[in-house]
Amino acid sequence: MLFALICKDKPGSLQLRVDTRPAHAAFLEGLISEGKLAFAGPFLDADGKPDGSLVMIEAADMAAAQALAATDPYAKAGLFESVEIRPWNWVFQKPAGA
Repeated sequence: MLFALICKDKPGSLQLRVDTRPAHAAFLEGLISEGKLAFAGPFLDADGKPDGSLVMIEAADMAAAQALAATDPYAKAGLFESVEIRPWNWVFQKPAGA
């Protein structure tokens, strides 16, 4: 089942995001190799700077999605003000094999 991780950064945390990005990118690459990442990318503020994340993951259930979200280096670094996890159904424009 797909789950959307809708993450909002804490105000004033851009430098923490920048500093933690290499570990976060490696984490996402690991999810890709495990077949657990559908897609991901940052939300942008009015100035075009990242201020949150949307990460779409494959997980067995909500508990597994929560556990996986907690292992994200951004989450471990305390970047996020909030993380909402919602089940999601990919209906339109779904790539073949996804």
